[in-house]
Amino acid sequence: MSSSKLSTKWAWLVGAIVVVVVGLLSKSQWMPGVQNWASQAGIIASTVSDDSHASHGHDHHGHSHVSHAAGHNHSTDEDHDESTSLELSMQAMRNVGLTKDQIKPVRLKTFRKSITVPAVIVEKPGRTKVQVATPMTGVITHVHVVQGEAIEPGTLLFKIRLTHEDLVQAQTAFLTTLGELDVEKREIERLTTITNSGAVAGKVLLEREYARDKLEALLRAQKESLRLHGLSTQQVDRINQDRRLLRELQVFAPAAGTHDHSDELQLSKSPRSKTETKFAAVLTHAASPLIMQSLDVHKGQSVMAGDTLCVLADYGELFIEGLAFEHDISQLKDASARGWSVDAIIEQANTSAATIEDLEMAYLANHIDTDTRTLHFYVHLPNEVTKDRRGDGNRFVEWKYLPGQRLQLRVPVEEWPDQIVLPIDALAREGAEYFVFEKEKEHFHRVNVHVKHKDQYLAVIENDDSLHVGAVIAMRGAHQMQMALKNKSGGGPSSHHGHTH
Repeated sequence: MSSSKLSTKWAWLVGAIVVVVVGLLSKSQWMPGVQNWASQAGIIASTVSDDSHASHGHDHHGHSHVSHAAGHNHSTDEDHDESTSLELSMQAMRNVGLTKDQIKPVRLKTFRKSITVPAVIVEKPGRTKVQVATPMTGVITHVHVVQGEAIEPGTLLFKIRLTHEDLVQAQTAFLTTLGELDVEKREIERLTTITNSGAVAGKVLLEREYARDKLEALLRAQKESLRLHGLSTQQVDRINQDRRLLRELQVFAPAAGTHDHSDELQLSKSPRSKTETKFAAVLTHAASPLIMQSLDVHKGQSVMAGDTLCVLADYGELFIEGLAFEHDISQLKDASARGWSVDAIIEQANTSAATIEDLEMAYLANHIDTDTRTLHFYVHLPNEVTKDRRGDGNRFVEWKYLPGQRLQLRVPVEEWPDQIVLPIDALAREGAEYFVFEKEKEHFHRVNVHVKHKDQYLAVIENDDSLHVGAVIAMRGAHQMQMALKNKSGGGPSSHHGHTH
């Protein structure tokens, strides 16, 4: 039995060796199939493992994500505190009005503590309005402008056919005197030749010379009479040269800012000569156009001497009329004496107030209004054209500031040099705390500040370790950014990466 068992073991050993040898020799044939089966089996096992992990470990995966996010925030917290830091998209910055010019470095400047008084834009007396009247009786033959049109000084406004009897008589008398003077001059020339030959006594020549002198004196008086009727020196000289009556009055736009109105009215005969056409085209230059505020005549209308033809307005420079109350008068006078400039604040719909800075105070009234118990004072307001449109031969403009527009004047009463002065929109408040938002790279960091003084429009900030000169801050939108920070830390779904605890 032992011999038989031993033979069986050797047989199995030899068989195994044979199988191994055969398998090694045929490796190239069966190995690719085995590898392919093993690969498929591995994929199936991996898929089963992942499904099992997903069904039993979702919370673990979520917590792993939170851990990663928390780790990311932790690295950010090394630079700044997330609870006081905010990152705004470009759209959000535009929504709160944070344009490039509203993100600026802090600078020191002089702050003037001010009082605010109500005011209104008014016309400049004696300069804004120009009333154009006709000095002579006549009939309107042409109207060259329309209501509301913008015109330059020197522009032809009206043509009037003269029916002024006194002017006609004065021109006729002037022409008659000119004719008589010509006759006397020719007679004196003839008598001078005869007298030199001895044919006529010298007394006759002397009498003619006396008559000539009388006519020249009369002619000078008649020239002055024509000037009183509205003719210029050049026009009288043209009558003298052409020996014809002037029949038409041309009215030109005067220059509102000058005192020379010699070219405002021009008379011409019909038909007009080239000289007169050139003379009528002379323009008086001005810095701003005149507006045809009211047009009071029409073609074919008869006008009497002194009648108003139109009213022109020059809005290039206006006044702001401030109304100071009695208890503010002493401070107002002090500001005027010091020569301090004044700021004007215009409230605008749906936008922040617009400020016009460094306006010069013109003068203070010398009496108090008995009805309102206020002292009126006036500030210079330079104006500018915001729209200039031309079409159909007419020009229309729109001015930035308009008479009757209400605003407020900020009058300085005390001066503080070297202060950090910020607009009120750069401040956010929560309880007793005030904040500004400093920009660092892509983030805005909330900074606690001490407010020394503030009014409706400006705030003075303490120059201490909390806010340094040169720090770049948001000059507006601080309240909205503070609300965004509060919402960020309020425990909403977005503040916990999608988890509700």
